[in-house]
Amino acid sequence: MSFETQSFELPQPPLFSRSTIDRAGELRGNHGAATVGWDHARVLLIDGSGRFGVDEAQGGLRWLPGPQVADGPPDDAVLLGVDEEAMLWARRVPEIAEPIADARMAGHHLGADDAGLLVTALGMLNWTDNAEFSPTTGAPTRIEKSGWVRRDRSCGREEFPRTDPAIITVVHDGGDRILLGRQAMWPDKWYSTLAGFVEPGESLEQCVIREVREEVGITVTQPRYLGSQPWPFPRSLMIGFAALGDPDEPLAFLDGEIADAQWFTREQVRTALSGAEWTDPVNGDDAPPAPLRLPGSVSIARAMVEAWAAAD
Repeated sequence: MSFETQSFELPQPPLFSRSTIDRAGELRGNHGAATVGWDHARVLLIDGSGRFGVDEAQGGLRWLPGPQVADGPPDDAVLLGVDEEAMLWARRVPEIAEPIADARMAGHHLGADDAGLLVTALGMLNWTDNAEFSPTTGAPTRIEKSGWVRRDRSCGREEFPRTDPAIITVVHDGGDRILLGRQAMWPDKWYSTLAGFVEPGESLEQCVIREVREEVGITVTQPRYLGSQPWPFPRSLMIGFAALGDPDEPLAFLDGEIADAQWFTREQVRTALSGAEWTDPVNGDDAPPAPLRLPGSVSIARAMVEAWAAAD
């Protein structure tokens, strides 16, 4: 089969990749600046399930004045950045007052800056929760540089936040069809793009080819970068690609991760995109039945499928 190249791009970065807030890396090690700026600081509280407070008036993140949270920057708080000279922090707490929400269900209601700050906070706090002890020596660590470094108390070795790169791929035939897969645990008729973690010694393009082969048994060509998105569940970076596949090649679910995969037409995808919003099955599934259901609008998977569906 000869492929016809179909070009499509993301019209804008995915929601979690649009923030323009200054991350203020130069201030992370300046405890004096953090202390002096605490009177005007704002703090985002996040509970152990990743839920955040919602501002009832504005509908965005609920920020608390720094002095309302503590007398000074808490050791377990993370500096997210600076917005109009106000230092922005995040802190994990056991409980948050209502109303609350989580990033997957309510992220699409946030503005670009709030969304970016939220995923930074989630990624950093998720790392902090699991970095109390050094992975090298097993010794306790102490927090430094406003939450961005953990230092081994036994040898002084620095440990930095970890991000796990993963590819996510729109497989299409260069024309009117797209290949989508579903895991067994997902709701009925819910399909998405194919994804997987990058292995050591592997390029992103090699990972695209390997993951698609392992998950659905076909060999794709011409992997092409589309965009990326932080996905702090718990600490991934999703790197989006498009790749060409042959609908005549038999599907085979080699690694057992994918329970089913199908080629859908552009019209089928456009119909699904115009239907009801997808609801996270972990937190409830109230959407009406549909022939095809797609991921929610906060995910890069949704953005890539929309970009493909919008192409001529």
